[in-house]
Amino acid sequence: MKDFDDRKYVVTAIILVTSFIYLIRLFYVQVIDDSYKLSAKNQALRTLVHYPSRGLIYDRNKELLVFNEAAYDLMVTPKQTKGIDTTAFCEIVGITKEEYIAKMEKAKSYSSYKASVFEKQIPSDQFTSISEKLYLFSGFYGQKRTLRKYPKPIASHVLGYIGEVSLSRIKKNPYYKKSDYIGIRGLEKEYEKELRGKRGKKVLMVDVHSRVKGSYQNGAYDTMAVHGTNLYTSIDRDLQEYAEHLMKNKRGSVVAIEPSTGEILTLVTAPSYDPNFLVGRNRSDNYNSLVANDSLNPLFNRAIDAQYRPGSIFKLVQSLVGLEQGVITTETRIKCNRGIINCHGNHSNDKLVEAIQHSCNPYFYQVYKRLIQPGKYSNIFKDSEAGLNEWHRMVSKFGFGQKLESDIPGISGGLLPDVAFYNRWYGEHRWAFSTIYSNSIGEGEMGVVPIQMANLAATLANKGFYYTPHLVKGIGEDFSIREVFTTKHETEITPKYFDPVIEAMSAVVNLPGGTARQARLDSIEVCGKTGTVQNPDRPDHSVFICFAPRDNPKIAIAVYVEYSDYGGLWSAPISSLLIEKYLTGKINDTEKEKRMLEAKFLTIYEK
Repeated sequence: MKDFDDRKYVVTAIILVTSFIYLIRLFYVQVIDDSYKLSAKNQALRTLVHYPSRGLIYDRNKELLVFNEAAYDLMVTPKQTKGIDTTAFCEIVGITKEEYIAKMEKAKSYSSYKASVFEKQIPSDQFTSISEKLYLFSGFYGQKRTLRKYPKPIASHVLGYIGEVSLSRIKKNPYYKKSDYIGIRGLEKEYEKELRGKRGKKVLMVDVHSRVKGSYQNGAYDTMAVHGTNLYTSIDRDLQEYAEHLMKNKRGSVVAIEPSTGEILTLVTAPSYDPNFLVGRNRSDNYNSLVANDSLNPLFNRAIDAQYRPGSIFKLVQSLVGLEQGVITTETRIKCNRGIINCHGNHSNDKLVEAIQHSCNPYFYQVYKRLIQPGKYSNIFKDSEAGLNEWHRMVSKFGFGQKLESDIPGISGGLLPDVAFYNRWYGEHRWAFSTIYSNSIGEGEMGVVPIQMANLAATLANKGFYYTPHLVKGIGEDFSIREVFTTKHETEITPKYFDPVIEAMSAVVNLPGGTARQARLDSIEVCGKTGTVQNPDRPDHSVFICFAPRDNPKIAIAVYVEYSDYGGLWSAPISSLLIEKYLTGKINDTEKEKRMLEAKFLTIYEK
């Protein structure tokens, strides 16, 4: 009986405690927490999201590249749309009856009671006429947004674009909500956190016809949107526009860098597209047409993702590694033995500078052989492994075979073959120099992307170091920058060894018989090297890298023109026009300019 009495007290205590908890919770809900009041009145209240304006994007001279323009999303709450005149509605909004049905079904699948986007990104001038009659159609209202706009139709691959956030992204990052927009490519993607700003909201009272009757509780629940942070890029708008003009009707790329900082002055992919094409109500249709109907693939960023063999330009790197390793000197002569590898031009027994100027294949065949087979081991396979390991280590210091730590999303690392690569391909101890000698002249298994070649030109201009190529010069009003872009990357090549290589590059452009005479400028000493990327059964790619002026270089460039045969004919003169435009602000050789502008290389070659 005593045990029963004890249990009675325990049960009574539990009931009292539980009742007390419920009373406290009820007090909190009814007196303290107004969110339940809002929920109870949700049929009479409307929460408008205040979407922040994304940060503006400027060029290096604070010229505007991207700004915002007012637009509206047409929102719908399906449960409130009974009895509307759909024919009149479709006429006002500018859609078909079939489109109305499809959009309404999509909205219902989301929620019949919650508002969702019915028609997105309506320009403000179009929405003005819609909004005047929107009161006739219950359940619909406008949600203010902004659209990205571009004062000049340039730099689409640099700037990128924004799009509606995916469900997978929402699951990964709770900041994003349905109907939010997010950077998808280019700088819009890379600097999304800085550009996006912070959402706000406004709670409004509405009547049964969805007409706004005023702010709820004098705006007690409203919050202000915070504007996104502005970006100041390293791009020179005028140079970018001119480079895109020169690359019109061509396939290829242009990358220009300021050697002393690593700032990218221009980054062009051709063919390209107008960035305004992927904005507004027709964005999805336009995007699909670019993907499905354009065989030239204008969305593909060749400047950072197209992989080519480096060709003869790589002889510059072979020269520097050979000098540093001591397998040659500037006075080393090597006979142009065309019996072991083909060559061109009238030369026979060059020193290093002459070999670079004449682009002598047998010379660099022998240089590479001395690097790969240094004579450390009697076993030729073991010796080749040792040589390739050291060669790979030194060449990688130039930024090859790796993704440069840039602020360009999607950048490729190319291919710099190492011992493990050839062991997988041929088998361990089954390859030697004689197997891989094509690398000596930049052919074989090597692969580079244009931005790496522009970075090589900047490294040569700096005589042995580079800063990671990057697109943003400053973030926000304090002009901050990522620390990685101020870090100097050394090549481990002694600076004095760059002098003969640069002398040879000057000879390539400025001396009679040089392969890049069409890059010569009267008032500026240009140093460069042509290259030809071989394509069996089709025209070769034209390649040229250079920097200028020779003393205190201000610009380093890599130009690729696909299927145009020879580097000296097309890439070299395009480079010189860009140098002249950037350094002097004008073009003297208008005939050269005219020839480059009129050239067309858009033939499609099937793989």
